[in-house]
Amino acid sequence: MEQLSQLLLAFIVFLSLYLLGSSSLTGCIKIVALQGMCLGLLPLTIHSLGFHPRALLLAAGMFILKGFVIPRVLLYAIREVKIRREMEPMIGYTLSLLFGAILIGVSFVLAERLPVPPGLRTNLLIPVSLATVMMGMLMMISRIKAVTQVIGYLVFENGIYLFGLAISYEIPWLIEMGVLLDVFVAVFVMGIIINHIALAFDSISTEKLTRLSD
Repeated sequence: MEQLSQLLLAFIVFLSLYLLGSSSLTGCIKIVALQGMCLGLLPLTIHSLGFHPRALLLAAGMFILKGFVIPRVLLYAIREVKIRREMEPMIGYTLSLLFGAILIGVSFVLAERLPVPPGLRTNLLIPVSLATVMMGMLMMISRIKAVTQVIGYLVFENGIYLFGLAISYEIPWLIEMGVLLDVFVAVFVMGIIINHIALAFDSISTEKLTRLSD
C-alpha cells in the first residue's frame, strides 16, 4: 500500500506539471478529473486510514465529485461558450513548465524544514501537497481564461487536501465534507459567472473585465 500511495503522489504532481504546459481546455479538464480520481483513491492507500468506513466514504465522495461531477460542469461551460484553447496566457507554457519544475524543487526543500513527524520526512505527501498548492496558484495567476483559472483553483484545493491528509491521521469528517461542498458550490457559481461573461462580452477572457470603468 505504501508503494501505491507513493506512485499516486508522483502521478498527481506530474499531472499538475502537465496542466501548466497544456493549452487545451478540454484536455486540462480531463487531467484535473484524473487528478481528482487519484485523490479519491489516496486515502485507501494510507496505512493510518486504510479501509476505515470514513476513509471509504471520503474516497467515494472525492472520486465522484472531483472525478466526474465538477469536470462535467466545466465541460458544459466551455461547450456553451465555444472556447477550446487558452491561446495567450500571461506566462508562456514553456516558462510555466520551468517555473513548475522549480516549484517542485522548492517544495522538497520546504518539506525538509517543516516541523513534521519523522515518518513523514521520507514520504512524498508533504512535498507533493506543497508543490500542488504552488502550481495551482501559478496557474490561477498566469492564465487569462476563467475556466483555466477555475482549474487552477481546483489544483490549489487538491494540494490543501493532500496537506490535510499529511498532518491529520484522524479524518476531520465534517471539515472534509465541508471542503467538498465548498468546492462544488464554488465551481457551480463559477460556471454561472463564465456563462454571464460569455453572454456579455462574447468571450470568457477575464482580461476584458479589467477594461471596465465606472
